[in-house]
Amino acid sequence: PDLSGYEKFGLGNVKYNISRIHITAVEFPSASISLIPGTGIKLVIGNASLTIDMNWNIRTWMYKDSGRSTVYISKVFVTAIFSTPRGNTGHTSIALTSCRTTSGDIDIKLSGKS
Repeated sequence: PDLSGYEKFGLGNVKYNISRIHITAVEFPSASISLIPGTGIKLVIGNASLTIDMNWNIRTWMYKDSGRSTVYISKVFVTAIFSTPRGNTGHTSIALTSCRTTSGDIDIKLSGKS
């Protein structure tokens, strides 16, 4: 979904809109799944990256600009634990028990009219 809103900055408000958000690349160079006896499943993703393209525009009382942006997020690490309880019907379900995510680097490239 698009993102829009206002932020107080300096002497006034900055109105922003981010639209046409597209994830254009995802890489998982290191991923593993293991079973945890009596608990469920552990998923570990290491050193992942993703690229996001979007349109943006900002407006203040004396300035406005718009353009395109590419965001590259790298060194992403995710550890998730899923429980696998058996329901009343005897079928196994899956539920997220815990999740931890960190990212190392974010590179933002903006192109605009100014």
